[in-house]
Amino acid sequence: MQKEFNDTGLCIPNRHYMVDNSDKLKQIIALVEKGKYFTINRPRQFGKTTTLFLLANQLNLRDDCVALKISFEGIDTDSYQNQAIFISIFLDMLIEEFEFLQLSELVDFTRQHVDTTPNLRALSRFITKLKRDRIPKKSVVLLIDEVDKSSNNQLFLDFLSMLRDKYLQQHEGRDHSFQSVILAGVHDIKTLKRKIRPDESSGYNSPWNIAIDFKVDLSFAPHEIETMLQDYSLDKQIQFDISAIAEQLYYYTSGYPYLVSKLCKLIDEEIVPNRADKNWLIDDVETAFKMIVKEGYTTTLFDSLIKNLENNQELYELIFHIVINGKSFNFTIADPVINLAHLYGILKPTALEHCQIHNRIFEQRVYAYMMSKFMRSKYGDINGFGGPEYVTTEGLDIKLILQRFQAFMRENHAKPDRNFLEREGRLLFLAFLKPILNGRGFEFKEPVVADERRMDLVITYQNQRYVIELKRWYGEKYHQKGLQQLSDYLDMYSLKKGYLLIYDFNKGKIYKEEKISFQDKEIFAVWV
Repeated sequence: MQKEFNDTGLCIPNRHYMVDNSDKLKQIIALVEKGKYFTINRPRQFGKTTTLFLLANQLNLRDDCVALKISFEGIDTDSYQNQAIFISIFLDMLIEEFEFLQLSELVDFTRQHVDTTPNLRALSRFITKLKRDRIPKKSVVLLIDEVDKSSNNQLFLDFLSMLRDKYLQQHEGRDHSFQSVILAGVHDIKTLKRKIRPDESSGYNSPWNIAIDFKVDLSFAPHEIETMLQDYSLDKQIQFDISAIAEQLYYYTSGYPYLVSKLCKLIDEEIVPNRADKNWLIDDVETAFKMIVKEGYTTTLFDSLIKNLENNQELYELIFHIVINGKSFNFTIADPVINLAHLYGILKPTALEHCQIHNRIFEQRVYAYMMSKFMRSKYGDINGFGGPEYVTTEGLDIKLILQRFQAFMRENHAKPDRNFLEREGRLLFLAFLKPILNGRGFEFKEPVVADERRMDLVITYQNQRYVIELKRWYGEKYHQKGLQQLSDYLDMYSLKKGYLLIYDFNKGKIYKEEKISFQDKEIFAVWV
């Protein structure tokens, strides 16, 4: 069977191009060998199911271990209303695992207990006898995938409490239980709210407080992405700059597993086939990036991203301030909104522990969505059309675009509401720019975490690049700092010309423009 890059469901080594994650598996196995209980809580499509699959396979290759991998995804809500039904489903899952592992004696033993295990106390005794009498010389590891849907059910919490009690008694030498229990889901089960008594309001009294924090990084580092590309290169008998392309893939995805595979799939199946030369180019990664962030391109991950924002107004506001207004927030899990954004994979901490959108693809998708929502609900097409005067023989006339936007702001916001402009002034420019590009060009918002609340916008048009920095006016000192930042950023693209759009919220401000020579750069700036 021919291999492919996989962007749906489980990744299987002999069917899909995959990164070499042996180092990650070694770290997880070390936790299992120490008898740790933990939850692999990571965002959607972050490789949790694949990790459990590979981990179970590795453990079952050992002579001293039996790994039982099951999933709670198919258990419906009604099944959690009755202990006997839930336990029967759980035992059926174990039977299927024993059959898969060809452990016929354990299949028969478990079947004998299906009808005689009506409650959790009886299930506890079954687990004791299974480990003590049937598998005494091997470690038994239980892996449960898709536990999020179960987490709101009291019976599931009682099930975890039973496992916790057995864990504690096993360490006292009073019981026999699983060597390790591993749960997988988006949320951290340790922080589940649990009712102590039926008439008591929910509080944080986790039935899973025995679990350790899971700190293994499941994202793909550039050197790990290289292993997948090397496999692909050997399989296809082609050569390309694997290291450079791996770095570029990481640049856009920050190692988010699904996004790495998706970009590779686009290059392999939609970009390279259109060329005679099948070798990959660095520009192919940028082309794939433009495809995946294009309006109208949908995936379940992007749908989930927007749904999570729309379902929580506080979360929406936080991300809006970061993406559109460039505000900086300290990254702290103690803040429930920041923690939620982290669980969903929207935010990650920077080296200085500031909040940052996890990756450039998410940043661009969120930015485009918020801009579209703003235009649809408030202004529509504020520019009317993108006339030919904006286009020159060399590409776009960015100077004219900024001058026209300045005139628009002077005419329509002569007495602006300060709060409105601070919140949505940048969106006004992006909405103004949209009909000018009109599918012929592409604007990319570069993520920035800084104290100046600036936005760097990169426009590509007819193979030309233009960099516009949008920022607030804080005075001459910060202006000079901003010029240095823009100069450094222009160096990344080997450009000598840049543009500044400066929002001045001070009373008595002057609408002006200025041509600035800074170091070896020519910078055109307008104030609005």
